[in-house]
Amino acid sequence: MAARVSRQRYGGARRMGNVMDTSSAFDTDGSVLLVFHSGNGGPGLLLFHYGPDTRLSPSHRHRIYDMLFESLPVDLIAEILGELDLESLIKMSNLSKRFQLVASDASLNPWRRPIIRNLRTHAYEKALKHLSVRTSVPRQNWVEIISLARPSFILFEATLPNLKESDWEECFRRRFLPGWRKWRKDSRWKEAFLKMLHRVWHRSVTMCTADEAWTKYIVLNRNGSANELEVSSRNYNPFNAFNEMKLQNDLSNLETRIRVVVELADVRILAFGTLAKPRSHFLVNPNAHIFLNPPGVSDKGHVNFFSKMAAKQKGFSLIDDHGVYPMSNAAIPAYLFREYSSPTTSYTRMTYPQPAPTHANYPFFTPGGGDARWIEQDEIEQEGLHWVGAMMIVAQLICPAEEDGNGVGRHFASFTWSDLWVVSPWIEEKITKKITGAGLGN
Repeated sequence: MAARVSRQRYGGARRMGNVMDTSSAFDTDGSVLLVFHSGNGGPGLLLFHYGPDTRLSPSHRHRIYDMLFESLPVDLIAEILGELDLESLIKMSNLSKRFQLVASDASLNPWRRPIIRNLRTHAYEKALKHLSVRTSVPRQNWVEIISLARPSFILFEATLPNLKESDWEECFRRRFLPGWRKWRKDSRWKEAFLKMLHRVWHRSVTMCTADEAWTKYIVLNRNGSANELEVSSRNYNPFNAFNEMKLQNDLSNLETRIRVVVELADVRILAFGTLAKPRSHFLVNPNAHIFLNPPGVSDKGHVNFFSKMAAKQKGFSLIDDHGVYPMSNAAIPAYLFREYSSPTTSYTRMTYPQPAPTHANYPFFTPGGGDARWIEQDEIEQEGLHWVGAMMIVAQLICPAEEDGNGVGRHFASFTWSDLWVVSPWIEEKITKKITGAGLGN
């Protein structure tokens, strides 16, 4: 990505006439420098071409091309404008009629890249607040902003544009879990969106639970069934709830493993589980593995591991279980390896709701370090660990200031069946029985 370069750094180029007096420079790849300048003929562009071992100075090693910027093709103009920050892009869009036409063209849309850069870094430029008052900014950009920007910015700082009802519906579907649509009732989409966003912000900064007295969550059982449970929001602490599950399943000695499944604009979906070397394959929870790691999807070379193990028909040495389980020679059956490695459905990137940039490719792997679903995968593969017992799935609110361990109960929202099917559509066919409430569903 291009970066702004100070004029002082290129003092040699500054002496080449007076073209650098009102210029902005962009260093692209170490070989080409784009310089905007204002000449007698209007905005122009200088292209400095130099080798990797040359220094930018007025010498014979440089080839300099000067052309009228406005004479470039519109798609190239839009590409160059997209590398600017918002403040510079606003100025450029006002320099000439042609630039204004390029900036306001919804198909070219040079605004999208600087807006996305703002949303990803969370360091919003001042120009973003009142971008809606500028007629040269296509309205489609505000669907992106409203879907991903932090709640306080949308509610208290930004000047919101006049969007169509269908656009507000799009924003609602992109931002919120489907289970949250119950709050809309008979209101219009704009009203429903702003009320829901205020409710999320309010829950994230206060201890108030009046709007949602009961918080729901999903439990994947090792026998293939799943429960949708609920608990009082005021007393809800998923760590305590999962510790109780481990105690009931005689797994309290095992460490609780927490995985971030996917992060959205306002919530992150967390999975609580336990890894161990089971004494029997009856203790393995295959749905827990399939939920976290969709069959056929991987971050690197792990995708073929289970199929290779199944082909070799080799079992693990099933000891090292914190001293609780006795030694066993039973091998994990090959059907588990086939189930883990053979997808039964095709995957598409999740769009409703829209993942945060750290999980932009979900359910596929997203590089960058934010997607940790395959963390410790080497340990799991090499030591023969499996998910055992129940897995608990919850929705955690993303707070303005992440305060570890302080009032965790107030930072969670409901996660229901409809949310599970959207986050993990491939798991629905694996669940043998869906139970609303506690019990076995008999």
